[in-house]
Amino acid sequence: MTDADLSPEEQLIDDIASFTHDPLGYALYAFPWGEDGTELAHASGPRQWQADAFREIGEHLQNPATRHQPLMISRASGHGIGKSAFISMLINWAMSTCEDCKVVVTANTDNQLRTKTWPEIIKWSNLAITKEWFTCTATAMYSNDPGHDKRWRADAIPWSEHNTEAFAGLHNERKRIVVVFDEASNIADLVWEVAEGALTDEDTEIIWVAFGNPTRNTGRFRECFRKYKHRWKCAQIDSRTVEGTNKQQLQKWVDDYGEDSDFVKVRVRGIFPDASELQFIPTGLTDEAMKRVVTAAQVAHAPRIIGVDPAYSGVDDAVIYLRQGLHSKVLWTGNKTTDDLIMAKRIADFEDQYQADAVFIDFGYGTGLKSIGDGWGRTWQLVPFGGASADPQMLNKRGEMFNACKTWLKLGGALDDQETADDLSAAEYKVRVDGKIVMEPKEDIKERLGRSPGKGDALLLTFAYPVTKRSDFPAAGGKQPNVISEYDPWA
Repeated sequence: MTDADLSPEEQLIDDIASFTHDPLGYALYAFPWGEDGTELAHASGPRQWQADAFREIGEHLQNPATRHQPLMISRASGHGIGKSAFISMLINWAMSTCEDCKVVVTANTDNQLRTKTWPEIIKWSNLAITKEWFTCTATAMYSNDPGHDKRWRADAIPWSEHNTEAFAGLHNERKRIVVVFDEASNIADLVWEVAEGALTDEDTEIIWVAFGNPTRNTGRFRECFRKYKHRWKCAQIDSRTVEGTNKQQLQKWVDDYGEDSDFVKVRVRGIFPDASELQFIPTGLTDEAMKRVVTAAQVAHAPRIIGVDPAYSGVDDAVIYLRQGLHSKVLWTGNKTTDDLIMAKRIADFEDQYQADAVFIDFGYGTGLKSIGDGWGRTWQLVPFGGASADPQMLNKRGEMFNACKTWLKLGGALDDQETADDLSAAEYKVRVDGKIVMEPKEDIKERLGRSPGKGDALLLTFAYPVTKRSDFPAAGGKQPNVISEYDPWA
């Protein structure tokens, strides 16, 4: 059959099929660029950065060696560059050129997803030459092909720490998967980790895009450009370099705040800030702490302090931390178990091994441990995170410990555990009308990270109260006088 024998619909299907591995060609063909009376009358095609990203995808898919390897694309940018338009064109291409394609879209908040990201996707679907092929609803876009509406679809799925099943079940072997994270800075680490499970299908075209303003200096979106930059195709886009942005307004921001201000870095330059807007301990402080090495001789004069964060629940790990002067290290992390005796024996063993001058335990879940320690003659102290602060600028004990830890980092404190560094820099704060600083609740940090910040809290506990070196220890490796240290919880 020649082209002349094809119906207009058959010709359209043939044309669209030719763009299976050419999203830029599809975008130029499928949308009414420059046509009077349309929303695109003013434009001749995708913006330059959009075209570059489409070429990157096309080159990946056209190469048989890379086609079935996951392609992960991240873009951090200032405002107004057309991220939502790119996402919408990408989804329309993916759905139109691959039968039974599966797409999942999420965003930083349910409101962002419902009122901004998804309406833009619907708008571009209605502009496309293939608009009759799909039905769009408030939360989905699916094929009108009979029997394919459940398999050939894109879904808008809000995320939460307790709603990751949609990402965990995202498989589409030997077809195509597209995962979209919009405003990715504020999507919890746990959602990223679960989404990675979709990257394991064999002989499948997999595209994962993560876009957004770089509002946070912590989290997985930040690590796309740092720890995982060898996995992601990254770019940071300055809004001033993009067609169609309001250059005058952007320049006003630069004039008002300064080229190197965090405001301009995030909203104009597409660069991660030195500290997130509400971040209490800047990532720069923890990054420097991770590079430091503190020798035993340098801290020999300082007291040894143990901090214990008991597990909140069965899914959280308990943590035991040691700090001596500017040195710190994780002694143990793991499941606390329901038997406080086992955990108490573990703490006692570390106290004796390191001849600790003080042991501080989180009051919230540590009362049982404290009682056992009392029975053994131990002088462990409970620390109420919500208790009174000795630091006048901080609202409570937790804030006091955070501020003391921040000062310690500035003075040269050393960290040797990345998760601890992440926990410390994840915490945000606000200032009350009376000027006191209120730290973000642990539960909120946990939801954002997708895990408990237990290591950070255990280190914070070592700053609970002033400590001086004790003089009643026996020789190294010995036991404290008048205490039980040979208790066998398994006996």
